Amino acid sequence: MSKATALPLEWLIRYKKSDLPADISAGLTIAVMLVPQGMAYAMLAGLSPVIGLYASVLPLIAYALLGSSRHLAVGPVAMISLLVFASCSAIAQPGSAEYLSIVLLLSFMVGVIQLVAGMVRLGFLINFFSHAVISGFTSAAAIIIALSQMKHLLGISLGNEQSVFVLLGDIIRHAGKTNIPTLAVGIVCIAGLCFFRIKHPHFPSAMLFVVAGTLAAYFGLSEFGLKTVGHVPRGLPPFSMPEYNLASVRALIPNALVIVFVGYMESISVAKYIAAKSGYKVDPDRELTGLGAANLVSAFFSGYPVTGGLSRTAVNHQAGARTQLAAVITAVTILLILVALTPLFYYLPNAVLGAIIVAAVSGLVDYREAIHLFRLKKADGWMFLVTFICTLTIGLEQGLLIGMVFSLILFIWKSAYPHTAELGYLESEGVFRNIKRYPQVKIFPEILILRVDASLYFANMKFLEDRIAKDLAGRPQIKEIIMDLSGVNDIDAVSIDELENLMEAYGHQGIRFSFASMKGPVRDLVTHAGWEQKYGNRINYLSIQHALRGIGQTGF
Repeated sequence: MSKATALPLEWLIRYKKSDLPADISAGLTIAVMLVPQGMAYAMLAGLSPVIGLYASVLPLIAYALLGSSRHLAVGPVAMISLLVFASCSAIAQPGSAEYLSIVLLLSFMVGVIQLVAGMVRLGFLINFFSHAVISGFTSAAAIIIALSQMKHLLGISLGNEQSVFVLLGDIIRHAGKTNIPTLAVGIVCIAGLCFFRIKHPHFPSAMLFVVAGTLAAYFGLSEFGLKTVGHVPRGLPPFSMPEYNLASVRALIPNALVIVFVGYMESISVAKYIAAKSGYKVDPDRELTGLGAANLVSAFFSGYPVTGGLSRTAVNHQAGARTQLAAVITAVTILLILVALTPLFYYLPNAVLGAIIVAAVSGLVDYREAIHLFRLKKADGWMFLVTFICTLTIGLEQGLLIGMVFSLILFIWKSAYPHTAELGYLESEGVFRNIKRYPQVKIFPEILILRVDASLYFANMKFLEDRIAKDLAGRPQIKEIIMDLSGVNDIDAVSIDELENLMEAYGHQGIRFSFASMKGPVRDLVTHAGWEQKYGNRINYLSIQHALRGIGQTGF
């Protein structure tokens, strides 16, 4: 297989017949997984189960034609489903025609944002978002998802709130109304699904419990209060037209952006991982375009927002999928089920679908990641914890936004207080090192050698000024300051002016500045500022050794 990123439809033009058996096998395997998951996730989104099947047909084909991953299994996922419910239930009553209309509009908006972002090549922006924030958000959302399914597992009514405290309060207040047969079905299904996930991860256990639960309800268990899916419409996904409403668009814009962000993060992370294992590359911009097309198609054919699923993508790869044709086969299989087999879902218990959701998200609560982050770098650990707590207690969108703002504040703080080090000469190795880490280094009494390990801009110049003043305090013998700029990739105009002011101020005290290891882009900027005329060769030293020789220090 080529390691280069293929062009859209290239896989279809160059398709090899030898790949067909593997693609058929993988496509059928994912279809068996996606049918129960799609129905369950649609319920999680406050929609009829059949909407999950509609979202599992044409959107998959749209992504297969435009996306760059050969293995990404697009469709309904738990996280996006919960975000859809949180977004749309604040505007309309779940289950109503207005609610479905709002969901279609949301899917359309998500698709447009993703498509435009892909076309203008904004895929690189994903690199600016911290993994710690996403991990904290995912862990908290998984808990909220699991708690939200208690209404199906206990057979009780719960509100639409997303705060963990409100959900727990509702569950406790209504626990006395628990339907025992429903609870028994839910416990058995969760236990069985977890068992198969551990012992036989490739076995389609969800479909097994769908069949078993449906048979149990059909042969009398539904008479004991076990609620079932009921009528599921048969036929092709109907054409739908999202209704444009300016007030709804304004209300949904923040939620659409959150869904775009979370959905893309979930999709691109697993797509890159599988692609690396399989020896090819995915194109971040084409992933946005493919997902955008999938969500637009979903909006026009009675679906709801979709993205690439972690577990299904992993199974698709393990099942031997070779190309995007596997996704097309999955879509065709689900289409045949819609046309011919939907009456079989009439007696499917809601408790089984709730159990499928709980089992699917149980592995997303990643406490090990929190421990790892705190051990490795406490700032990342705090990003995880702040996002996790805020998502649990305040809400999904608010928690994610707070986590992102917190990570941005930490980034700004770190850039405003960059790492700097006074250097000394390690004679045994012939190199210059941080005097705090190598106390045995040689220090030059009349020379301060200072290394800056970040780009210089207006926000961190005050820190650099204070650092120089601190290093000079109590050392009146220093007459030379050598600035090692090997770690400086960029410098803004304000910093250039501030450095000139520093050199002028310290020049009156008999202290001169020299600059070593200045990179080309930085040298170009200071040259435009006239530094060569003002300071001559003192800005052009190739290394600290050259600078020391240039100021008359012998032995270098």
